[in-house]
Amino acid sequence: MRRFPLSLFPAAVLVLTGLAPVRSADVPREKPAPGPEVKELTREGRNAVEKGLAYLARQQVKAGPGAGSWIANVGYKVNLDYRVTRRGVGHPGITALAGMAFLAGGNTPGRGRYGKNVAAAVRYILSCVNSDGMITKYRSRMYSHAFGTLFLAEVYGMTRDARVRAALERATEFTWKCQNRAGGWRYAPYAQDSDMSITVCQVMALRAARNIGIKVPRASIERAVDYVLMSAITRGDQQGGFKYQYREAQPIATRASFALTAAGLTTLYSAGLYSNRDIMEHIRRRRLTKYLRGIEPPPKIEDMLRYIETRYGTTPREHFFFFYGNYYAVQAMFIAGGRWWERYFRRVQNDLVSSQLEDGSWNVAQVGNNFSTAAACLILQIPYRYLPIFQR
Repeated sequence: MRRFPLSLFPAAVLVLTGLAPVRSADVPREKPAPGPEVKELTREGRNAVEKGLAYLARQQVKAGPGAGSWIANVGYKVNLDYRVTRRGVGHPGITALAGMAFLAGGNTPGRGRYGKNVAAAVRYILSCVNSDGMITKYRSRMYSHAFGTLFLAEVYGMTRDARVRAALERATEFTWKCQNRAGGWRYAPYAQDSDMSITVCQVMALRAARNIGIKVPRASIERAVDYVLMSAITRGDQQGGFKYQYREAQPIATRASFALTAAGLTTLYSAGLYSNRDIMEHIRRRRLTKYLRGIEPPPKIEDMLRYIETRYGTTPREHFFFFYGNYYAVQAMFIAGGRWWERYFRRVQNDLVSSQLEDGSWNVAQVGNNFSTAAACLILQIPYRYLPIFQR
């Protein structure tokens, strides 16, 4: 397998964008081993990845109007359920995730064992970019737009393809322009409401775009961080968790969960907040009065990590929340490093290896196995450190 080390993505780019990782005493870390020769991924884990990627390659649409895509059910989440609006079509969000699964294994468009699959996925995503910049097909929503934007950003960082950049610029501008006043995003663009799960997808996409030189207003990132921090639960039995929705006016009762907390912490890390000191500096600079006036204690990184660790396994493995939640949890724990990372990755790797089906896929209700398999491959391959968005 051809290696594409992270040295292709200079650390100076991260520093200039203000999103460079910062060492902190708050969260102990250990220096990772470079490249794919990593101790975290066992032989069984590597075999699971190989089978998963082979499954995805077989499932990609080879010809016709959906060429390059992966088939899934388009829809949206309703509480713990998934409401399907279009069955069995080329899904831009799932296609982006599957494309990133191949990128995470060291493949790029036209290069590597699955280079042709990546190139076909790029063509399909480009065909889904509307004139206003939204990446959508069959009325797919902001999840798909965010994953599509993230995929294009990672591809452009590796290839510097002018066609990809033009589409990425439109998609990125669409993202930050439809951010609402609260600093978040919702299923549909320009919505007045917002939630944590949609917001984290957009922030990840914006960070990836900004890292490779695409215009993203710093104010957009800071407002998103405001929203995330104000959604934190800082006391009681849910301490360390994040609410699904935050409203300053007309507050509503809303749940916290493993997936939402993993998403919230990953958002903070993506925005460059790696320590309690970073959080307090943001709170003071942005004048988040709830914390400055002592109405509630400020959020703490270690509480979030503890929440994620203790709530792991609370979602059935066949539910899409398991894959969505661990897609973000693996990033958060990887950045935290040390014992947090070791304990978490051992558990999730064992669970994914033991639950893989004979054909190489992972089963998930309602959305489709292409989604769960793409997510599982991404989760397992984070130790390879190929994707810039996954680096510390």
